[in-house]
Amino acid sequence: MKIDFQETTDDLAKRIDIHSRFGSRDIDEWMLEILQLQPGMKILDVGCGSGKQCFSFYHHLKGQAEITGTDVSESLLADAREKNKAIGSAVDFRFLDFNQAFDLPENHYDLISACFAIYYAQDIPFTLAEMHRLLVPGGRLFTTGPMPTNKQVFYEIIREATGKPIPPMPGSSRYASQIFGTMQDLFTKTEQHIFENPLTFDTVEPFMIYTRASMSEDRKLWNSLFQTHEEFEAVMRAIETTASRFLERDGKIVMTKVVGGFIATK
Repeated sequence: MKIDFQETTDDLAKRIDIHSRFGSRDIDEWMLEILQLQPGMKILDVGCGSGKQCFSFYHHLKGQAEITGTDVSESLLADAREKNKAIGSAVDFRFLDFNQAFDLPENHYDLISACFAIYYAQDIPFTLAEMHRLLVPGGRLFTTGPMPTNKQVFYEIIREATGKPIPPMPGSSRYASQIFGTMQDLFTKTEQHIFENPLTFDTVEPFMIYTRASMSEDRKLWNSLFQTHEEFEAVMRAIETTASRFLERDGKIVMTKVVGGFIATK
């Protein structure tokens, strides 16, 4: 199953910023709490983007780890490498397409993380098997992704504004149908954790910044709602009108991020 998707540095940065400014919980702290990382670990972050998770691991372990970050986007890797200079380029950032065989050492990593990424893989069993191959015995795979109840008010506003159904989202639709079951088949032990983070908007502007960055034409996830830039802008205007009505009715918009964290042990 090929997912026609691409992420941009700007869109990703905007969504991360909105989570940080308007959310009530820190997802990085939650991840660190459930992972219980130890100094000296060898960590591979697949789909690392601009390096957010790699740097979180690095600072938590005070640099006492071998950390490699990989991504298919050269622009996101360039951004990660620029940020990496602040810590003496301690993280090894490199290109990797997780739809191809991983050119990395086998039985090497204590932890492989794939945060908000793996559900874009063309062949889930192949990609998970490659990750399993690279882990040491007892090593862990950690993946995260949106759950079916994620951002319900966000989708409600879009449905009301457009009068159209929400297209299937790869994350929430593929974890239950493909990803978790494949992890159970490949690994000796699996566990699931849930993270909820309410984002509270008292004005419509930050909600629309998030909406534009989520539905960006470049990401190619929402093509059933618009085909041209003019149609995209018309959809944005309709969403802003509907969001303003929700805000006037309720006094605020509370959009709850619901994320699953899945840990599988080899």
